[in-house]
Amino acid sequence: MRGSHLSRTRTLTAVLALAASGAVALSGCGKPQQVVGSSQPSKPRDAFEQRVDQIVRSWPKVSPVHGRQDALLPLVGVDRPKGKDVREITVTVGHSACDVRFGARSHEAKGLVVVTGWGKKKSAKGMCTEMLATDKVKIKLKGPLADRKVVDAATGKQLLKG
Repeated sequence: MRGSHLSRTRTLTAVLALAASGAVALSGCGKPQQVVGSSQPSKPRDAFEQRVDQIVRSWPKVSPVHGRQDALLPLVGVDRPKGKDVREITVTVGHSACDVRFGARSHEAKGLVVVTGWGKKKSAKGMCTEMLATDKVKIKLKGPLADRKVVDAATGKQLLKG
């Protein structure tokens, strides 16, 4: 009796396993096939990238950005490079005296090099003076400046004609 009970348990287990695998295999019948891509979802565009699109689309009629944005700080100036084949420009970034880090970014387009300053504050807590600090930052270009215009992303103004 004991052997037949063990045999029935093994048989029942095997039948259940087959039924379960068959149910899984048949569950997709008659449904459209799902297509899965291998590309990563696109990340949201930041304030600078959105502003670049706007400037490139509407140049030279560009209005300034209102309010202070840490990703779009207006530039105080740009040093005139010597020659048109230069691949580096120096801009003066106006940032908060409380920024722990600051810098500049650029985007190169046909006829334009759009630049902006950026700053990163210590924290939102605590007191900070509203004193403006300025520092020079070098920006390396992918191609020669040539005849491209340098445009401030925050103000929309042309800083330098290549």
